[in-house]
Amino acid sequence: MRLSKVAGYSLMLMTLAAPAVHADDPCLGDEEKKAALAQSAALAKAEQAGQPAALFVAYMRVAANECIDSYDKNAMGKAKANLPKLGRDLGKAAEAKGALYSNEPIRGDGLTSAFRYFETIGDHQEANRVLIKAVQTKPDDLRLFETAWNIDNGRYGPVDGTTGSRQPYNSQPAFRQELAKVASANADRLMKAEEKDAQGLTGNIGDLGKSSMQSIEKLRSAALWMKYLPGGDRPAKDRAEQRGDTIMKRPDPTFTQGQAMTYYEFSGSPKAKDMAAQIKKKSEVSQRAMEKSGESMKGMFSQKSEAEQKQFDKKKADLEKELGF
Repeated sequence: MRLSKVAGYSLMLMTLAAPAVHADDPCLGDEEKKAALAQSAALAKAEQAGQPAALFVAYMRVAANECIDSYDKNAMGKAKANLPKLGRDLGKAAEAKGALYSNEPIRGDGLTSAFRYFETIGDHQEANRVLIKAVQTKPDDLRLFETAWNIDNGRYGPVDGTTGSRQPYNSQPAFRQELAKVASANADRLMKAEEKDAQGLTGNIGDLGKSSMQSIEKLRSAALWMKYLPGGDRPAKDRAEQRGDTIMKRPDPTFTQGQAMTYYEFSGSPKAKDMAAQIKKKSEVSQRAMEKSGESMKGMFSQKSEAEQKQFDKKKADLEKELGF
């Protein structure tokens, strides 16, 4: 009897414990099962269709699904084994077509950039190579350049087999060196073009406005590229201060000091602050002079009005006397 009770209790414990094991498995939910089976079916369909780009997308989705092993024992193995080679093949094909870089995600229609394929399979060196190639193809595209310069943000190397951790990935120095060449070439080009614009700073006042606007625009653009060079943007700002000095040597500084101020402000020169103080002081002096002049004019009109009123009153009195009033 006692043995029967023990057996009965054991059976109850096993029955109660069984659901707890299933509940702890996150892959046994209805949604997880549905997603895993859908991806397994999509993989089979892509393999049958034989479209490499669509197959790559199917492998990607399988590789990202931690639950698919519970429903398809072969899918994950196939994805991990085939993704690297398929990604390299697709990347080379995209490069041959000239599709070097795009920030769009992987697409199943084959319209994906070489960079995105290489980056997805973790081949950062190949991804960097085609990215440099894209920058060199569009050397004046600052946004693309900045993307390349900051490409290591969010990148990680392979998983450490011992610790399971991943260290941030740092591109080789040669990658940054190639980018620096592009930045230097753009900065030099803009600075040379600015020299031609600056010739108009000593011309007539009509030419000054156009020349200064084009000049400061090029200096600002050059400074953006110089930020990625060892010396920074100081050369562009130093030249801006020189341009301001050139304008202040003109015989008409009262009318042209605004252009000089623009250069000084961009350069970060203390002359901008000094000039602003001088302009404010002159403005205050002019304002006081105008107020004083206004009060003087008002006084003159007031005196004139009084004299005219007296003359009118006298004429009125004379007329009334003449008429006998």
